[in-house]
Amino acid sequence: MIFAAAASAPTPLYVVYQKEWGFPTSTLTVIFAVYVFGLIGSLLVLGGLSDHVGRRPVLGAAIALEGVAFVLFFIAGDVAVLLVARVTQGIATGMAFSTLGATLVDLNPPHSPGRAGLINGVAPISGLAIGALGCGALVQYAPAPTHLVFALLFAGMVFAGVAIARIPETSAQRPGAIASLLPLLGIPARLRPDVFAIVPIILASWALGGLYLSLGPSVAASLFGLRNHLIGGLVVTLLCGAGALTAFQMRNWPTSRVLAISAILLSAGTALTLVGVEVHAVWLAAAGTVVAGVGFGASALASFGTLARIASPGERSELLAVALVIAYLAFSLPAIAAGYSSTSFGLHATTVVYSLVIVALGLVALAAQGINRSRAGL
Repeated sequence: MIFAAAASAPTPLYVVYQKEWGFPTSTLTVIFAVYVFGLIGSLLVLGGLSDHVGRRPVLGAAIALEGVAFVLFFIAGDVAVLLVARVTQGIATGMAFSTLGATLVDLNPPHSPGRAGLINGVAPISGLAIGALGCGALVQYAPAPTHLVFALLFAGMVFAGVAIARIPETSAQRPGAIASLLPLLGIPARLRPDVFAIVPIILASWALGGLYLSLGPSVAASLFGLRNHLIGGLVVTLLCGAGALTAFQMRNWPTSRVLAISAILLSAGTALTLVGVEVHAVWLAAAGTVVAGVGFGASALASFGTLARIASPGERSELLAVALVIAYLAFSLPAIAAGYSSTSFGLHATTVVYSLVIVALGLVALAAQGINRSRAGL
């Protein structure tokens, strides 16, 4: 949750940096996206390392590197340092997310087989919600808006370091650590049908999350005139907070049912938000965001729950890395395109087209799940 909160904390700050340093919206989305590129590179190279050297050494390195990123954020005075800070943060988060996901599965108690999937689904989006809202409040009401949040997050990393030092090692060391650094992503043949069936819903949900985390506050300010920084953070929290609550409430539901619900609500909520933008109705856009957030949370629960269920112990870290690479490509590339599009064609036109693509992806996800169920039935 701390890593995820740190990932979304800069979102309410983007408009502050943009105002202070005078860069265009396209630069704003590049700042957002370099974090994801660092994260993806980390997943590709380091995603399976903890399966060989153990979980705790990788987590300890990730925590230390994240602390370095917070120091860079704290001293940043221009876009260049901000870019370095975001790349560093992305690398640390990539190391942490795949390893934490595998560790949770390792620690999963036999009497509650779905718990690891639940935590893997709920914790990241809860952190995104908390980070965006908390940073928005600090930017609006606290002193030193571009510094205080990173000092607090640094303290959170110290706490995380203490926690990691106290947990048991869950993965025995085994040969092949150097070979595991080669950026080879693979999905065991026996798992491919199940994994491919959830790819469309991962694409739809994380592409929507990328829009909200990169341009959500800008949309609230430019299209609705809501320039309060707390509201800028609340935009992200409505999506992610609804998602976290949903993932928890649906934890005992059948996975196939949750996947179907997530696809339907992602499409419906995004369409409703788009209608709110078109008629300039804030309440309608907010309601649509909550509905889409329910779909977002259901998607995270079902997709990561599926991966936790089907992977064997030696496949967990690598398989989670594959899924996270797919998720964060969807999280970043469309957001970059949206940033450049908003500079060339305007934020309103970009929001309309992006939203329609999300609706279409949700429908594709629904169809993919139906095909997979038919295959399983055969």
